[in-house]
Amino acid sequence: MNIVLYTHPAFLGSHSHQHFARMLLRAYQRRGHTVELRQPEAVLRARIEGRWAKWAGYVDQYLIYPGKMRRQIAADAPGTLYVFCDQALGPLIPNAAHRPHVVHCHDLLALRSALGLVPENPTGWTGRIYQRYIRAGFQQARHFISVSEKSRADLHELGGVEPITSEVVYNGLNHPYRRQSADAARDHLRRAGLPAPSGFLLHIGGAQWYKNTEGVIHLYGRYVAQRVAAGQTVLPLWMVSPAPSPAVQALIDALPAAAKVRFFHGLATDVIEALYSLAGALLFPSHAEGFGWPIAEALACGCPVLTTGQAPMLEVGGPHAHYLPRLMGESDVAAWATEGARLLCAVLDRSGAERDAAARAGIEWTQRFDAQQAIDGYLRIYESVLQGALQTTGRPGVP
Repeated sequence: MNIVLYTHPAFLGSHSHQHFARMLLRAYQRRGHTVELRQPEAVLRARIEGRWAKWAGYVDQYLIYPGKMRRQIAADAPGTLYVFCDQALGPLIPNAAHRPHVVHCHDLLALRSALGLVPENPTGWTGRIYQRYIRAGFQQARHFISVSEKSRADLHELGGVEPITSEVVYNGLNHPYRRQSADAARDHLRRAGLPAPSGFLLHIGGAQWYKNTEGVIHLYGRYVAQRVAAGQTVLPLWMVSPAPSPAVQALIDALPAAAKVRFFHGLATDVIEALYSLAGALLFPSHAEGFGWPIAEALACGCPVLTTGQAPMLEVGGPHAHYLPRLMGESDVAAWATEGARLLCAVLDRSGAERDAAARAGIEWTQRFDAQQAIDGYLRIYESVLQGALQTTGRPGVP
């Protein structure tokens, strides 16, 4: 196949989107396909700094680049497939909607917020206009691949699309996560300049609203209180996340004296794998996710997972994660954290045989998130779209 991949401009600094697009590029080239990666360049934005740089970036993406995009499409060989690596590229999609195309849908959290459906993350009026602009663009597409059933449901319900193709292909893990032995994992941590404790709790997150960082601290505080009251050992909490906000730091300062919280950022993948392999449990009670990578990563390393009992977390963790209700607001936080701490203690207190059996089952479950299997699924759909175009027009790539 001749495939053109579109992704977001590098100047937006979205490492996950750039990584996904380049992963597809390399994977398809290894399969023998002709692949080109295209993205808007910094033209006006390269000349402007400060508060107007963001708006200059919009000019580059939505006023300057579409002309170049249309010229390139007109010169492309018949039978070219245009793949948009994220539905948030919506404003560019109409330029290729008359050609064979596929749109990868990751999550619609920003659109959900813009529609007023997420009280934890209200969206300003400019953000609401921007999300409508994105939606109006991807509504013109007819072929979609979603990372989860939740994302596909949101695409149909909130996105208002009228697809010919709308399939789910689960993400493939971007690293072959494996359970390391305790000795090997501790060696990894020491080489990275980190301590190697006998036990700890782990959170993998970020500064985004949906990661529920404050909820993690509340849950940990209740866990510490329960352990201290029972005269039991308290595990420290390791947060692989940006430095705490003032609100999160205030919660940490109010924790019981036995609590210990450390923040780490920018760790290498093999170090993350070592953390999963040693952690007593991953605390991942997100308000929402597009997919929930850390759930699959942790299970692949034999690490127990506590997460939110809603899609897509339920899809990713299946019967092998432990689920909490979604935290619905400050009035609910005490009862929610108490229940979370009770569940966490029950997980930690299992016998060695129970832990090992659960770890093996979780590792086996995560084989469904194999990267090559995901690539196979993408290419199968791509070929189907191209074949459909040929049957409709008699000439590949011609509207």
